[in-house]
Amino acid sequence: MSNNKLKTKRFIIKKSLIGNNTIITFTNKKDQTFTYDHDEVYTTFQEKFESMPCFQQYKSYTNSNTVPKFCRELAEITE
Repeated sequence: MSNNKLKTKRFIIKKSLIGNNTIITFTNKKDQTFTYDHDEVYTTFQEKFESMPCFQQYKSYTNSNTVPKFCRELAEITE
């Protein structure tokens, strides 16, 4: 299966992207760029995401400033 690439302005984990082998690259307002494997981050922290009220209600988690601290080791950060 080939990787799907997605460029965005925020860190995002979405139910609709699970299982799509999506590699996400996002650039924040400080011009820091983060690249991560959506499925790897989701699978590693699935219980954490599933228990978040925002994830239960909107089926997604976003952060426009940075990769959450608990996910950083799974992201490649370039400045």
